[in-house]
Amino acid sequence: MEKQVGGFDWHSDQITKATPVTSSYRNTQNVRRFLQQHCGPDFKFDREFMAWVKNGQAKTMGEVAMEWKRRKKR
Repeated sequence: MEKQVGGFDWHSDQITKATPVTSSYRNTQNVRRFLQQHCGPDFKFDREFMAWVKNGQAKTMGEVAMEWKRRKKR
């Protein structure tokens, strides 16, 4: 898979808490590793959470991790 010109490669670029969620966002193994590291081994994607991540509102991957933890507490 080729890296997008001027874009973020969700498969191989380093993800940090400050990484913005862009329109090119994909649920990749790289994203899963990041979220498991920050949310714990119980992290799982579900449809409602994925819809929130991709809703077009500006957010960072740190905010994504915090939202998953908030939802898990429910």
